[in-house]
Amino acid sequence: MNRETKSKFIKVRCNKCKNEQIVFGKSASVVNCLVCGDGLLEPSGGKSKIKARVLEVLE
Repeated sequence: MNRETKSKFIKVRCNKCKNEQIVFGKSASVVNCLVCGDGLLEPSGGKSKIKARVLEVLE
């Protein structure tokens, strides 16, 4: 049985320092930039609220 997940990994760019980072689209916790610590994602009971620029959705 081959099930395809609906959750995706997303490549985002930090608005503050322009660092590129790969994050999980349905994160259950706040995700901060690894370089400057600025918030990239906030959990919202399902899909996360993305606060950074989305560059690419990874399959």
